[in-house]
Amino acid sequence: MSIKLNKYQIERFSRQIVLKDIGVLGQKKIIKAKVLIVGMGGLGCPAAEFLTRAGVGSLGIIDPDDVDLSNIHRQSLFNSEDLKKSKVLAAKKKLKKINPKTDINCYKVKLNKKNCSNIIKKYNFVIDGSDNFQTKLLINDFCKKFRKFLVTGAISKFDGHIFTFNFKKIGTPCIRSFFQEDEVFENTLNCEYDGVLGTVAGIVGIFQANEILKKILSIGKDLNGYILILDLLNLNFRKVKLNKSKNVL
Repeated sequence: MSIKLNKYQIERFSRQIVLKDIGVLGQKKIIKAKVLIVGMGGLGCPAAEFLTRAGVGSLGIIDPDDVDLSNIHRQSLFNSEDLKKSKVLAAKKKLKKINPKTDINCYKVKLNKKNCSNIIKKYNFVIDGSDNFQTKLLINDFCKKFRKFLVTGAISKFDGHIFTFNFKKIGTPCIRSFFQEDEVFENTLNCEYDGVLGTVAGIVGIFQANEILKKILSIGKDLNGYILILDLLNLNFRKVKLNKSKNVL
């Protein structure tokens, strides 16, 4: 089905339509895109906000939790009025005010092996904003199974890690290639115990949204096969190559 931009859409998205790498055709791609965000926390909130502002047509948001007081310093879609409310429903309310045309699908569930398949296969692109290793592995495995484009983020203290996995390409390394043991990952990036500066979450979440938009538009370079490590305290940024483990199928 062909999409025709109306006058309102052209004006609303004019600042990105004017970019030669986007244009009207690129904006149509954004509007047709279906993106799933797992975790409406410090990463998922800014990612959802900027994808909505960009005009993504369909957004799925997953989180089983309610808003807690400790969330507000870094989870940018929530405020004090949202305390004890469902994260996904509170987020949807804010996102619809930003762009009423974006279709927001809420999943107030904990992602598991039983529901993961039915949810993930509905979307073309996936953002992993989860805060535990088991969920990250689950998302990784099902995105690999259904050959989705996945952007994974993790934060702790002043540090951020960003991975992109283009599972449409055969032989793409996955998160199992980098972290072989649960404890290694949990101890590396765990903001619940180690703490995190709120701005770090915002920066990494926006990075994730940016990578999704680039892939929707088929522009620029991605991190496929690499991890981007951000040390935002000392402003050190580096890319590390992921080597596919012989133990990973």
